[in-house]
Amino acid sequence: MHRLKQFKMQNFRFKMQNSKRLIYVLVAVLAFLTVTFNFSLTATAAAKHYTELQFAPLPEIKLPKYERYVLQNGLVVYLMEDHELPLVSGTAMVRAGSRWEPADKVGLASFTGAVMRTGGTKQHSPDKLNEILEQRAASVEVSINEAAASASFESLTEDVDTVFGLFAEIMQQPVFAQEKLDLAKTQAKGSIARRNDNPSDIASREFRKLIYGKDSPYGRITEYATVDAIAREDLVQFHQKYFYPNNTILGIVGDFDSKKMRSLIQAKFGSWARNPKFSKPTLPEVASANQGGVFFVNQPQLTQSSVLIGHLGGKFDSPDYAALDVLNEVFNGFGGRLFNELRSRQGLAYSVYGLWSPRFDYPGMFIAGGQTRSDATVQFVKALQAQIKRVQAQPVTAAELARAKDSTLNSFVFNFQDPAQTLSRLMRYEYYGYPADFLFRYQKAVAATTAADVQRVAKQYLKPDNLVTLVVGNQTAIQPPLTQLAAQVTPIDVTIPSSQARN
Repeated sequence: MHRLKQFKMQNFRFKMQNSKRLIYVLVAVLAFLTVTFNFSLTATAAAKHYTELQFAPLPEIKLPKYERYVLQNGLVVYLMEDHELPLVSGTAMVRAGSRWEPADKVGLASFTGAVMRTGGTKQHSPDKLNEILEQRAASVEVSINEAAASASFESLTEDVDTVFGLFAEIMQQPVFAQEKLDLAKTQAKGSIARRNDNPSDIASREFRKLIYGKDSPYGRITEYATVDAIAREDLVQFHQKYFYPNNTILGIVGDFDSKKMRSLIQAKFGSWARNPKFSKPTLPEVASANQGGVFFVNQPQLTQSSVLIGHLGGKFDSPDYAALDVLNEVFNGFGGRLFNELRSRQGLAYSVYGLWSPRFDYPGMFIAGGQTRSDATVQFVKALQAQIKRVQAQPVTAAELARAKDSTLNSFVFNFQDPAQTLSRLMRYEYYGYPADFLFRYQKAVAATTAADVQRVAKQYLKPDNLVTLVVGNQTAIQPPLTQLAAQVTPIDVTIPSSQARN
């Protein structure tokens, strides 16, 4: 009897719960229909063309609170607390890069960064290191690119002591295990073997050679021979040459107490010996390898051409950087000249772009291009050239200027999406010797840019008579031929040199 009553009671509760759910659903549906109907009426009555929409001014962006100090050994430290999530992350920037590796050992910097992480430390084998990090859902990564070495970590707040300790070990005491170097070299050779699979990759790689020179640190590439020439001792020496506290900037952001973090940094990095004789490495010189010309990579299997045109550019610290960035927006995006003319009106390409692309401490490039049909290749190149000359000859309209500046200024907020991004920017500015408020100066300069400024920088910095033109495509299908662009078209051989392993 008791069980029967219990069963009935459970059945009653079940029915009541279902009834309540049904009522909730009906109420929610009714509310949704009411709101939707009212919204539809309102939207219909108040619909405006997008050009009539008005928005409030962008709020002033301020940097989050942070502190900067220097250890006695010269290590520069940035701390930025952020208690939104129980996470701590950090990055160390070291003044090292592939531009300072020997020409006959291209790839050395990349291998050094990779095997620093994968090769373990004096205290922890590679497997043990991975095990500890995986158990804590943490990470430590190291990479060395063209201009800087970067080591980073990410951890839950509760595990930061352990993870930061491993991070410090990897920075200071890597062992560069031979088997991990062998693996990295095998992977690099696999990448070399596949480097001609993508026509866009071919175009980007060969264009840098044409601008900077194939032997320039900014144009040379890894080959089988340079990989084979690299030994473990080269990695050790590269690390010993550059990894010092007085050549490093460390930034940490996240859920921590600054006083405790200072103590942790002192414990893990305070005894790292500085190099009193260290001096900043000299930057490689940069000069234009070509002052023009048409170059071609024949890929018979292609049905379209990848096109790049351009020349040597400038740096971020140019006083005209803001105006040049506004010029980029005149060229690019929906509503930009290249999109409207070459894609929408002439139907020559699905993607097309043109931009002044500076670098922090060496000249970047002005580069324009896109992908087009084989039989439209010549027309596409001529149309790009025409738009470059047009922006020099005619001032941009008030509408174009407003769109370009609004686009640039409205995207400015995305430079500060989270504290980690902001801290990274502060570190980069110090690394390259830029003022901490560089981005805010840029913002004010964009707002002050006029149509006359855009035309002036276009005339001053764009060199239509010195454009290097590169086409990667099907020679037979490109009609009319590229000789309509220049009497001499220089072929580029992208055959991959065979591997000759050293004994």
